[in-house]
Amino acid sequence: MSDNAVTIRTRKFLTNRLLNRKQMIVDVLHPGRPNVSHKELGERLSKLYKSSEDCVFTFGFRTAFGGGKSTGFALIYDSLDEAKKVEPKYRLIRHGIGAKGIISSKQRKERKNRAKKFRGTKKAKAATAGKK
Repeated sequence: MSDNAVTIRTRKFLTNRLLNRKQMIVDVLHPGRPNVSHKELGERLSKLYKSSEDCVFTFGFRTAFGGGKSTGFALIYDSLDEAKKVEPKYRLIRHGIGAKGIISSKQRKERKNRAKKFRGTKKAKAATAGKK
């Protein structure tokens, strides 16, 4: 039932050879459903464009007022290696590919304040001195 209720349309399709990807705006019609997950959209788009699911990145979806329609952006890379080169770190982390840094905010602030006391090359040394 829910599978039939979702219609995906793409527009402004562009093949970007410099970044080895296909990019497009995605319109999702989902009457009777609050929204469609990124994972489900990735599956549907990978089938539609004959690519693997891990090479499809969807983001920036906004639901239209009143619901029933969402619009966002999708990128389909030729390979996962190309995606790792081009995609921002935060999107790779969201996708489950990249590793998130585990530095706490307090450590970041202490490092920043230690570095404030120096200028030039000594600034970098002061910032790394706190790391052990």
